[in-house]
Amino acid sequence: MKPKVVLFDLDGTLLPMDQEVFTKAYFSALAKKLVPHGYEGSALVDAIWQGTAAMVKNDGRENNETVFWKAFSRIFGEKVYGDKEYFDEFYEVDFQDISKACGYNPKAAWSVKAIKDKGIRTALATNPIFPAIATESRVRWAGLDVSEFELYTTYENIGFCKPNPKYYLEIIKRLNVEPSECLMVGNDVKEDMIAKTLGMKVFLLTDCIINKNNEDISGYPNGDFDKLVEYINRL
Repeated sequence: MKPKVVLFDLDGTLLPMDQEVFTKAYFSALAKKLVPHGYEGSALVDAIWQGTAAMVKNDGRENNETVFWKAFSRIFGEKVYGDKEYFDEFYEVDFQDISKACGYNPKAAWSVKAIKDKGIRTALATNPIFPAIATESRVRWAGLDVSEFELYTTYENIGFCKPNPKYYLEIIKRLNVEPSECLMVGNDVKEDMIAKTLGMKVFLLTDCIINKNNEDISGYPNGDFDKLVEYINRL
């Protein structure tokens, strides 16, 4: 059965990247921006990771933004709330240079268009650990615009993270569809393919695959963007 909605991951899926290279570039640029404002480099990185861990554990009672800043403030104090303007400036300006740490695949935008041309709805199911401005930027780096997607998750608008199945359940609730009517496309075996446990169809994009536990991927339809479109055509 043809899916009603295709959910796309972003980092490593629509936007090619080596996660370690991207993370190193991101932390280096962020530290350069914030060290002059009293944030020691290594302590800043540790605090970002602790804030990220708090978002991953979030149970949905608060959005990820609130959970992140609470965790961050426990390390640097209440001053962080007054310094949020520096973080905003970072994402508006300095963050844009990190596009150089990412790749580009024209087949990403091509596949989204091809799928929409079939009358299938699209949504962006990227792990919501970044603010909207950073997510919107990364979508543009991939040659797309967020207007291509009916919904996209950011740390402001949801209170769950991958690989929590409740993240996917919240998305399909907002889209008013059943799990069986959705196809999740992603490159991370743990974070994206878990959608299959909910009854969703899945497709593992292997261009920048992440398989930390070396799982057997033969049980997942997989391949590049051409294979993805072929797979959808067969449904």
